[in-house]
Amino acid sequence: MLSHLDNQNRPQMVDVGGKAVTRRTAHARAEILLPPALAALVVENPRQPAEVPTAKGPIFQTAMLAGIGGAKRTSDLIPLCHPLPLEDCKLDFSVLPARPDGARVVRIDCRVRTEAKTGVEMEALTAASVAALTVYDMGKAVSHDIVIGPIRLLEKTGGKKDYRSAE
Repeated sequence: MLSHLDNQNRPQMVDVGGKAVTRRTAHARAEILLPPALAALVVENPRQPAEVPTAKGPIFQTAMLAGIGGAKRTSDLIPLCHPLPLEDCKLDFSVLPARPDGARVVRIDCRVRTEAKTGVEMEALTAASVAALTVYDMGKAVSHDIVIGPIRLLEKTGGKKDYRSAE
């Protein structure tokens, strides 16, 4: 049975009242394929990629702030998530080598930490997703051929069991 459904298949918030507070971490990743024109502007610019300005501001710095904001608002966005006191949320952007056509993949890794009765996987996934959507929003003036995905959980610790993706 799914944890967010009751015996009558109605949605429910999981009762975490009896669970112990433990240190919990999560690492999520989103990937974004930038088409050649956008990759050339954003990645191959002589300035650091985080400083590359668009009409809306520096693309990776803005996406980083949006991702952190997304993590903090996860319980507002995902109906059955518990609000959590986040202790740390870090986003790192890395650019993979150019493909033969000049397109580039940008990886967004998000690591989140808390001490709580439930995990922070959704916060890490939300942060990575919102950061990726922000890159799309800021780059769409150059090209709409931006592809977001996959977005996935790579690791979580704390709670009943730890998880690590086979990647």
